[in-house]
Amino acid sequence: MAKMEVKTSLLDDMIGVGDMVLLEPLDEDSFINNLKKRFDHNEVYTYIGSVVISINPYRSLPIYTPEKVEEYRNRNFYELSPHIFALSDEAYRSLRDQDKDQCILITGESGAGKTEASKLVMSYVAAVCGKGAEVNQVKEQLLQSNPVLEAFGNAKTVRNDNSSRFGKYMDIEFDFKGDPLGGVISNYLLEKSRVVKQPRGERNFHIFYQILSGASEDFLCKLKLEQDFSRYNYLGLDSAKVNGVDDAANFRTVRNAMQIVGFMDHETQSVFEVVAAVLKLGNIEFKPESRVNGLDESKIKDKNELKEICELTGIDQSVLERAFSFRTVEAKQEKVSTTLNVAQAYYARDALAKNLYSRLFSWLVTRINESIKAQTKVRKKVMGVLDIYGFEIFEDNSFEQFIINYCNEKLQQIFIELTLKEEQEEYIREGIEWTHIEYFNNAIICDLIENNQTGILAMLDEECLRPGTVTDDTFLEKLNQVCATHQHFESRMSKCSRFLNDTTLPHSCFRIQHYAGKVMYQVEGFVDKNNDLLYRDLSQAMWKANHSLIKALFPEGNPAKINLKRPPTAGSQFKASVATLMKNLQTKNPNYIRCIKPNDKKAAHVFNDALVCHQIRYLGLLENVRVRRAGYAFRQAYEPCLERYKMLCKQTWPHWRGPARAGVEVLFNELEIPEEEFSFGRSKIFIRNPRTLFKLEDLRKQRLEDLATLIEKIYRGWKCRTRFLLMKKSQIVIASWYRRYAQQKKYQKIKSSAIIVQSYIRGWKARKLLRELKHQRRCNEAATIIAAYWHGTQARRELKRLKEEARRKHAVAVIWAFWLGLKVRREYRKFFRANAGRKIYEFTLQRLIQKYFLEMKNKMPSLSPIDKNWPARPYLFLDSTHKELKRIFHLWRCKKYRDQFTDQQKLIYEEKLEASELFKDKKALYPASVGQPFQGAYLEISKNPKYKKLKDAVDEKIIIAEVVNKINRANGKATSRIFLLTKNNVLLADQKSGNIKSEVPLGDVIKVSMSSQNDGFFAVHLKEGSGAAGKGDFLLSSDHLIEMATKLYRTTLSQTKQKLNIEISDEFLVQFRQDKVCVKFIQGSQKNGNIPTCKRKNNRLLEVAVP
Repeated sequence: MAKMEVKTSLLDDMIGVGDMVLLEPLDEDSFINNLKKRFDHNEVYTYIGSVVISINPYRSLPIYTPEKVEEYRNRNFYELSPHIFALSDEAYRSLRDQDKDQCILITGESGAGKTEASKLVMSYVAAVCGKGAEVNQVKEQLLQSNPVLEAFGNAKTVRNDNSSRFGKYMDIEFDFKGDPLGGVISNYLLEKSRVVKQPRGERNFHIFYQILSGASEDFLCKLKLEQDFSRYNYLGLDSAKVNGVDDAANFRTVRNAMQIVGFMDHETQSVFEVVAAVLKLGNIEFKPESRVNGLDESKIKDKNELKEICELTGIDQSVLERAFSFRTVEAKQEKVSTTLNVAQAYYARDALAKNLYSRLFSWLVTRINESIKAQTKVRKKVMGVLDIYGFEIFEDNSFEQFIINYCNEKLQQIFIELTLKEEQEEYIREGIEWTHIEYFNNAIICDLIENNQTGILAMLDEECLRPGTVTDDTFLEKLNQVCATHQHFESRMSKCSRFLNDTTLPHSCFRIQHYAGKVMYQVEGFVDKNNDLLYRDLSQAMWKANHSLIKALFPEGNPAKINLKRPPTAGSQFKASVATLMKNLQTKNPNYIRCIKPNDKKAAHVFNDALVCHQIRYLGLLENVRVRRAGYAFRQAYEPCLERYKMLCKQTWPHWRGPARAGVEVLFNELEIPEEEFSFGRSKIFIRNPRTLFKLEDLRKQRLEDLATLIEKIYRGWKCRTRFLLMKKSQIVIASWYRRYAQQKKYQKIKSSAIIVQSYIRGWKARKLLRELKHQRRCNEAATIIAAYWHGTQARRELKRLKEEARRKHAVAVIWAFWLGLKVRREYRKFFRANAGRKIYEFTLQRLIQKYFLEMKNKMPSLSPIDKNWPARPYLFLDSTHKELKRIFHLWRCKKYRDQFTDQQKLIYEEKLEASELFKDKKALYPASVGQPFQGAYLEISKNPKYKKLKDAVDEKIIIAEVVNKINRANGKATSRIFLLTKNNVLLADQKSGNIKSEVPLGDVIKVSMSSQNDGFFAVHLKEGSGAAGKGDFLLSSDHLIEMATKLYRTTLSQTKQKLNIEISDEFLVQFRQDKVCVKFIQGSQKNGNIPTCKRKNNRLLEVAVP
């Protein structure tokens, strides 16, 4: 891997201009072209002094790795290429080392990457601060608060798939070492109107989709929700699914983050119950209904949704229903109750949903603050991170855009003030004369909005509090009267004559000239959104809930704390929050990140000049550059300045002995730079014009090329000399090694010649000795062979003599034996002539039978009754004997096998035998039951205390106790029952309570019907006119059908001495009260696996689908 080049300044290998303060010429086109050039080369960060411009690349870049974190750690701000890590490191080191509280302000429009920028800042600070178990826990909680707030406060918009719909300010608290202790989060203006309505192509808040996609079925059932998005009116369907977003995985991430932050399980459950209640509120619909007095009132169409909401929240259904239909107005001494029409009821429903979600979000922020706040009370250092909406200019701008733009006006005001203040303090600190800088002061716009007497917010509050008919039009008329002469306010109905002919401005709109440009606002909805009114009846209904979280969210609903004072308006609340935020920011050292969105398509490598130009204008970036370079465009400490440019002067190159300032003075005098182009501060050199800096850079570049040529020349000379000396040394070594090699080769040749001569002499001597030895051995072998031949001749002669003598002796013995035999035959011939054949036959037969039995003894099969092996028949005449012996042996081993059985086993086999006779080759379920033992008492009623009541009610011995499904004739659905069979009765009992539902004597059971297929359905037919037959026959289903039918058959036969009729047919009739219903079994695929299902087709047909 190539070694990474070490950079000492952002001017090294700079693409375009890294700091816009140095841009020449400075205009809008050059500004945009510079950003585009850097963006095309993956340089998404650019400086304006200490301000960072961040362009969203819409893709992952390898510039946020741990190696990058280490690269920017403890480095000077201008030492490396522009990066958000540089600003984060500068802020953190200032906080840790200089004890200065910091704040990082991140602004930009939706989709520009503000949320990601805040995450990068927090991740960098978490990476460079201290380690340890406690510190790591604090860092993890601070980082994990983001997924929770994003899930509940972010949504998909047309501009951004993860758009923050609230403003967030987090104060991260550190100890004296710079280790995090905790944090405090403040939220501003959640866009709660999104809960009830979303623009086309946008989604509601993420949490609604995450909980429906990622929660388990059991969890959704507890929340009374379904996974289908189309079931909920508050969820837009056109953008329910977002490409590249896994809502299910994000839901698991949110639950894990809530656990890490410190949410208890019951708190998490309560939060999701509130979310479910908000989602289901949108499904409540109203219908008009006229009263006797002629007034219209609203009624809820379907109360099922209301019932489920009340079950979730613990609210009395009648209380909430009345709150949606009536409104109570309280004066000092009286109460007036009025009905709500349909439009007012829908308004009340949406207002409740918005307030419930907004208060839940505020509670979440408070709960997170309780977990992440610093536990110690020592003095803390603070770093604030502000992630808030950017300036918004849409086609339709309403109340939300108005107060968002007001907040951005205040941020722009404090930005200019703090920037100028920082410039002035640095000039004073360095001893440079401060000159007044002309800039646009937007205080006049802020005053137009927030003035306590004539401001737009004051007029809006006054109109909301005024008695009588109040509409958006009356509010606009009031603005036309009060703000008509203001130079930044325009209206079609304004009394100022210069706007009467402006036809581009509609009658129901007004226009404000903001610092970022003109914005037209539609007054429709201003009054309602500012009122943010929630009827007191709904607040009181929420307070009456048995749900602890919901009750805590509506403290004003407590009847004991009724406050007749009107709650503050949304505008006044936001104005106070902004004032508090501004006061907080002014106490800290500011750091700025300006986020820019390169295109509206959320696509990588696409740079839209017009869109970027629009953002540059409303972010005031050109104004920022002009303020920054109004005095001196560039400043640098003496040491790095001298280190960078010392090669331009012979006196300072290569080393300067003396103070760095003196070296810089000598350097600038040598270069003959005009005195008006720079000034010497106490620790820095100030350069007025960027051209001067670029001139220095050009001279440095040329000088570096000259130095490179000189270094290359010296290096080449050194390399040639080194190579010559190396070759000379190598030649000497090679010559010495060659001479040694030649002498060794000569010695080896002489040595090999001597060895060859020696080997020839030794070979001649050895061959001579070998000839002598061979001659001696041949003489010895000849004598031995002659002796052997002689001994062989002698032995053959002796053998021949002995053989002749033995032949003569054997002939005598044979002749003697023949003679004795002849005498015996002559003596006994007269006795054997009559019955010799019969005796020989009997003897032979006896020997064959004896041989047969001996062989059978060794070939007998095993004693298992199911072993069908038998030895083969050896002789044909033994065929009948062989078969009879096989039968006798089989009977004998069966008896031996039966003798091993206990009485209980004999009973089981008798039942199995009975089942075989009843169901074999008739019922498809029978083969599966053969290997299953008949247990009978499956429920163990005598041991289970749950069935004590049932046990006491049954005095007889229980033959079988099993849970069966009783089929309802009305709808074919099954109900669990306990089936009991005793010696005299059949009983059906309730599974839960143990109460006996039906009792039938065995004498009243006349028949059992079932199908021939692989199912457990069977019908118990009762005798007509009997006492148990009042409700008709029983249609049941059991997993042990074969066993139950067999035991019922045997018990009935034992008690009544009559065989029970077992009917096996795929279609049979069942008597239900007075009607007969046909039960028909068909083959069919099942949705729930291999379980047969029963459906009612008509009044006379029940259809059972068997897989």
